[in-house]
Amino acid sequence: MMKPLQLSKAFTLLEPGPVVLVTTRSAQGCNVMTISWTMVMDFTPRFALTTGPWNHSYAALKKSKECVIAIPTVNQIDQVVGIGTCTGADTDKFNQFGLTPLDGQIVKAPLIKECLANIECRVVDIVNKHGIVVLEGVAAYLNTTRKEKRTLHAVGDGTFIVDGERINRKRMMRSKLPPGV
Repeated sequence: MMKPLQLSKAFTLLEPGPVVLVTTRSAQGCNVMTISWTMVMDFTPRFALTTGPWNHSYAALKKSKECVIAIPTVNQIDQVVGIGTCTGADTDKFNQFGLTPLDGQIVKAPLIKECLANIECRVVDIVNKHGIVVLEGVAAYLNTTRKEKRTLHAVGDGTFIVDGERINRKRMMRSKLPPGV
């Protein structure tokens, strides 16, 4: 039986994941923000995220036209939530949350050592009307020493879903996948 759901809660059915940390660098230093609204745009390294002037990092992202998308795992949930509930305007989030910034190969924004993966990105478009930042990945890294690999997915109401079992259907989908995937 289908029960009505308040339309104002419909986004909780589609909230994408995983939750990511986005780093920037400006004249004031490095900052990191939590972003739960991300999107893979196609099989190329093109991504989108939603943010705007309400986030302290947005000015650095807009000016530098680069960032790093760092992908945390479930054991970092308290850091992820903490980073998302304070501002870089008055908090050194790397220090406050025990994160180690690493130099990337291409962009000036730092990678995060403790994360499962990092993607160096350049901003290719900003759709101001909707707060959408389109990014082009220019380098990617996977931390193969991490035992925990499960990522977090925000539902949007303060709760999270954690990745579970991976189901492989590559053989069935081979004709639709780009070479090497």
